[in-house]
Amino acid sequence: MTSIVVFGGTGYAGSAITREALSRGIAVTAVARDTSKLEPAEGLTLAQGDAFDEGFVSEVTAGADVIVVSLHAVQADGSELKDRFQHFVDAASAAGARLGIVGGAGSLFVAEGGPRLYDTPDFPDAFAGEAKSHGAILEALQASDTDVDWFYVSPAAAFGGYNPGERTGSYRTTDDVLLTDAEGNSDISGEDFAIAFVDEIVTPAHHQARFGVAY
Repeated sequence: MTSIVVFGGTGYAGSAITREALSRGIAVTAVARDTSKLEPAEGLTLAQGDAFDEGFVSEVTAGADVIVVSLHAVQADGSELKDRFQHFVDAASAAGARLGIVGGAGSLFVAEGGPRLYDTPDFPDAFAGEAKSHGAILEALQASDTDVDWFYVSPAAAFGGYNPGERTGSYRTTDDVLLTDAEGNSDISGEDFAIAFVDEIVTPAHHQARFGVAY
């Protein structure tokens, strides 16, 4: 049986990935500072702890097939995930696991050759810090010589709890260019994003690469 560890298991994307994985018979360890929000389920293990504690991360990921990082790029205290991301890479290497990252849409290009979404004039200032910090994680992975088989998934531009959408079972993928529909909208529901993410876990198609998901 495949086993995964989801850091940020109570978050919007992390909880959706957890539910989708469990529905396919994948054993999930959901990690959060407070796991009381999660209901017990067959195949689910709850691990309460600090995702930035290297010892805890090493312990909880031992034996995992895939480590999923679904965390805010900028934490409540102002610290940035990119500055403490290496221990997730190290944990994946030690466990012989794949490393899957829930990234942002901001680092996707609006067209071939750019610019990136977060460099366009209309990109909201309120989201710029989070988007650019997530983009820095991708750039660091792309520049690294790690042997870890990582994949980084960028959702549609309008992805989040404010726009949950519905489960359709369908999605499109892209490499680096933002996907939009005929009206110029870039959407994906939480459940369909999770389907795409877990599909990559079950049938790996992207190796040390980013891909985007939208309708």
